[in-house]
Amino acid sequence: MKKNTVTVAISSDFFTAFAALPRKIQGKVTDFVNKFRNNPIAPGINYEKINAAIDDKICSVRIDDTYRGIVARQEETGVYLILWVDHHDEAYKWAARKKCVVNKLTGNIQIFDVMVETTVSSTEEPNLFSMAGNDSLIELGVPEELVPFVKSFRNTVEFYQAKHSLPADAYEALEYLASGFSLDEVKELFQQEVVSKAAESDLAKALQSDGSKTSFVVLEGEDELRRMMAEPLEKWRIFLHPTQRQLVEKDFSGSYRVLGGAGTGKTVVAMHRAKYLASKLSDKKQVLFTTFTANLAGDIKDNLRKICSVEELRRIEVIHLDAWVGQFLRQHGYTYSIVYDKTTDPIWDEAIAGSGEDTAFNRNFYSDEWSKVVAAQESFTREQYLRASRIGRGTRLNRKKRMQVWSVFEEYITLMKERRIRDVDTAMYECRLILEKNLQEAPYAAIIVDEGQDFSANAYRLLRAIAGAEHPNDIFIVGDAHQRIYKKRAVLSKCGINVRGRSSRLRINYRTTEEIRKYAFAFLKDIDFDNLDDEYEGEERCQSLTHGAYPDIRNFKSAAEEYAFIVDEVKRLTEEGIDQKDICLVARTHSLLDDYVKAFRDAGIRAYEIKGTKLDDRNFEGIRIATMHRVKGLEFQYMFIAAANNRVIPFAAAIDDTDEISKRASLTSEKCLLYVALTRAQKAAYITSYGTPSKFLPK
Repeated sequence: MKKNTVTVAISSDFFTAFAALPRKIQGKVTDFVNKFRNNPIAPGINYEKINAAIDDKICSVRIDDTYRGIVARQEETGVYLILWVDHHDEAYKWAARKKCVVNKLTGNIQIFDVMVETTVSSTEEPNLFSMAGNDSLIELGVPEELVPFVKSFRNTVEFYQAKHSLPADAYEALEYLASGFSLDEVKELFQQEVVSKAAESDLAKALQSDGSKTSFVVLEGEDELRRMMAEPLEKWRIFLHPTQRQLVEKDFSGSYRVLGGAGTGKTVVAMHRAKYLASKLSDKKQVLFTTFTANLAGDIKDNLRKICSVEELRRIEVIHLDAWVGQFLRQHGYTYSIVYDKTTDPIWDEAIAGSGEDTAFNRNFYSDEWSKVVAAQESFTREQYLRASRIGRGTRLNRKKRMQVWSVFEEYITLMKERRIRDVDTAMYECRLILEKNLQEAPYAAIIVDEGQDFSANAYRLLRAIAGAEHPNDIFIVGDAHQRIYKKRAVLSKCGINVRGRSSRLRINYRTTEEIRKYAFAFLKDIDFDNLDDEYEGEERCQSLTHGAYPDIRNFKSAAEEYAFIVDEVKRLTEEGIDQKDICLVARTHSLLDDYVKAFRDAGIRAYEIKGTKLDDRNFEGIRIATMHRVKGLEFQYMFIAAANNRVIPFAAAIDDTDEISKRASLTSEKCLLYVALTRAQKAAYITSYGTPSKFLPK
């Protein structure tokens, strides 16, 4: 290290404390932190010794007459860590028993409370972590001096209450043990390399470890600092878990797949991956970031602005795939429009009538047969369709029946051509043909795919064509089959995308409490889910590190009673200081939402609907409302899932009862939709109904 070089880093916990301060004080703290970042040894920095402090590295700095910051300084390495901020007395109380050390085994910086007295359970009364010996606990990152404290926990309640007294990395490992994971499983998950003795106490070296970067960020520029302080609770922008950082910064020999349940940070990884790859580009190429719907693409573009430089943003094209297809076709002289269900439904009706065939199949059957057989296998001629596999389709067709069905398809193709329109599957197929006829160097250095479970086989074949021949870091896919709400299904390997040996699963839920996660996942019990390729997975092994109440399930005699309860709860939360922008109510359909908007308006509560065509405008005050589909990719502190009534969830009109397989697939999709909606909640969730409740809810 060069002489007089200093490094200033700020902790994740500091942002939590900062967010709780009055706005006027936040301004003072921001100005102070910027001054401290510029020169932590300037004469104007008033360091004050904390007489009761256990660690002599920890001291306070004066913000004003009333507020103090808490820092740890190691002058020999030039490292200054900003740890906490609070009212004078509270700040000193927080710091008194804190210790800042580098863990000898993991090399991570750890902040924890030193316990004066600890009563260890007797041998007759097993403690919560009796399955782990002292050495095993130390292997998992527990500081040696805290082993007796950890051994004193008799139950999970005591353990959860001690969360803020333990180092974050050690608490995470212990959380897995407390939740029933075996010691061997946890050791495998948290396997660490032993650091050299020379690095044991060096905070400068320790700041470089992936574990430390989970909790500390080095301050470099004033603009970035002020962006951090403006949105202190959006920690995803700054801090990445080691498992996330490895995926973001690693070079892969080809395509890569990342799986993970709701709230595990898949989209965060995808966005940081795009930023990382864009920062490495030196030519005119870009990174294509695509997702399934327009609103999700808009949300991602908005969030990328929060983490990327202007130059990085310029090198990332964010667009949902259907829009990319339309844009590409227009550039190549195609003038037809891409249409969806509301437009194609009457065309199917016309095609059935115009074919003259009497097959007794309804519109849903033909639409699904086209999407899942014809388009999925690119069987766009009668001969190809007659040979196509129909595995997974519930209705059996002999050769004669197939020929009758194809007559309807011929009529459908003719109608689409006459009206200069294409369904999205056909448009993607034609788009790919153009790409393959005009073979040239791939226009993108890499493609990032978010919500990968919702893409069709046509979409993945197109992405393979856009990416060009397989090359390092070509396609990076994040997804979760448990969140497949659009009944799409693709096998990556059959679409030219090879992820064998290049796949990871994120296992830590950062959004919801463990209680909400477990309740939501129970909706999907006994359903088999794929890994976006040709294998099915067992039970999801995921864990939330926060805890709270289980969802509040209520059934009322009438809609009026339900409205009254929801309005009263929103008022109560508001009185407790919750910003109404952090509360969201969802219902299954748009028409239902109108009823809740009126109920809120009558109660004097503003409501802002998040629609598919626009982003959530955080400048607009009021509770958020949306359909269950629209909240995918979003999160709120409090979620209300309203009108969870029979025939609403599952939505009767969405159930395809053509055959048992189609019906089962429809019900699975509706359960996944409920799972998605519920897992938007960060702190608490409500599920309300009136009349007969949904059959999905527990009796």
